[in-house]
Amino acid sequence: MSAVPTISLKDFDARKEEITQQLMDASINVGFFTLYDHGIPSEDIQAAFDLSREFFALPDEVKAKTPLDGKNAGWERGTQVRPSTGTADQKESIQLQFARMEGLWPSDEDIAGFRTRAEKFMHQVQTLSIKVMECFAVGLGLPIDTFTEGTVDPGAGDSQSVLRLLHYHSTEGKSFGPNFWRAGAHADFDVLTMLFQRDGEGGLEVCPGRKVVGDFGMGQTWLPVEARQDRIVCNIGDQLMRWSDDRLKSTYHRVRLPEGTESRGPRYSIAFFNQARTNTTIQGPQKKYPEITGGQFIADALARNRMQSAEIARQAAQQPEDKIAREIHFVPQHLQISA
Repeated sequence: MSAVPTISLKDFDARKEEITQQLMDASINVGFFTLYDHGIPSEDIQAAFDLSREFFALPDEVKAKTPLDGKNAGWERGTQVRPSTGTADQKESIQLQFARMEGLWPSDEDIAGFRTRAEKFMHQVQTLSIKVMECFAVGLGLPIDTFTEGTVDPGAGDSQSVLRLLHYHSTEGKSFGPNFWRAGAHADFDVLTMLFQRDGEGGLEVCPGRKVVGDFGMGQTWLPVEARQDRIVCNIGDQLMRWSDDRLKSTYHRVRLPEGTESRGPRYSIAFFNQARTNTTIQGPQKKYPEITGGQFIADALARNRMQSAEIARQAAQQPEDKIAREIHFVPQHLQISA
């Protein structure tokens, strides 16, 4: 595998069977793919990036009015320390949900119409996500609404899906050690991630080859993913990997700090995480894994991360730092985290 597959959604209804096969092939073999001809207008994607830039241009004391609340909603800056690196990602972000956002929307006096503008884009991306998740259900021989009924909020308030606006800070005039990344290696904990990037603001890399949920080691082959605003980068998350009995692969990925002659300016990206609802039951058709709810899945994943962090701390006490930096690039850190 030399590149992440690229799939056109043009004439979706007429080509649905062909597209489904392409999505399945990409997700079984790599776990990542990019979509074009996807139907979200370019001006709406640009409007979402404009909203992101407006928010991150605010002073920190203004952004801090809506701090990260422990339920994947709110703003954070430099707080995500991944077990794969032991250092904080060089970025800030704000996470937005359909539910449980009381008091967490930036105010109109700080950014006019922030909630209305954000929710418009969230619904557009979720609508596209439904098409893709229905293809996965059909490809796996399951009822077409298996993943959409389990992720799209019916109004019960237990939706866990998240839109995350991300701002990776400029590295102009700065130097970093070998253990620093814009986003350290991780796998997402959701069902399906859809990532929007701006032209030329690259650094995203993918490491295909994961075999089962909970498998951390994969090798050292990393595929770069081109940053193009007209394409959406998608990846399978741990929940869908488990839901598919490990047929669809949740793949580790990371974002490098700029190197050599690469642009060292800021990088912006937007990720939408289709997350199983809190009370949705996750179990594949072959019942490879026991039933688990979306809420319990996250609790277990975080507990596993804490154990892995303790193991990395133990290793670090016994080995040189540069050896640790080379060997521990395959540990997921936190739900709803992407490039």
